[in-house]
Amino acid sequence: MNEKVNFFFDKDSKWRECYALLRRLILSSGLTETLKWGVPCYTVGKDNIVLIHGFKDYCALLFFKGALLPDDRKLLIQQTTNVQAGRQLRFADFATLLAQEQIVTEYILAAMAVAKQGIKVPKLNTTLIELPLELDAALQESPELKAAFYSLTPGRQRGYILFIEKAKQSGTRITRIEKYRSNILAGKGIDD
Repeated sequence: MNEKVNFFFDKDSKWRECYALLRRLILSSGLTETLKWGVPCYTVGKDNIVLIHGFKDYCALLFFKGALLPDDRKLLIQQTTNVQAGRQLRFADFATLLAQEQIVTEYILAAMAVAKQGIKVPKLNTTLIELPLELDAALQESPELKAAFYSLTPGRQRGYILFIEKAKQSGTRITRIEKYRSNILAGKGIDD
């Protein structure tokens, strides 16, 4: 147990009992407990394996390479279509978690095996994602912007594409492009 993480388990939460059991199951598998992104994260060497987090209607284990895990039971959930690798194992109450203790342990061990084997999730090629018309036009009009955009990492390109295409109106998409033009030129992602 890592003392820096205790606050997460000590705070009053409707998931407190679930968190305690999940922590026990994870630690008994031999993973190292650390704090990342404000939540308990469990690692093997330098590889993040799983983290514990809670939401209004459920608490969950988030497996960083969950897309690579065997899931014959169909319990792993992809949070959104934009999440490539991570998958959640969700619990709506303590009784459900208690009944699935062995299954949870199996998923943890499978995630550890994936990490030890060095298996990587194939990266999505952002060139296969269609650019919003407004972004494509802006890139065609400005060779400097185009060069900067395609110099970004695939994840940063994807972040801009998804953010821009979410706007319902063309004018809003254009405004978003202009707002982030300097970030793109500086080689920054949308959240940098």
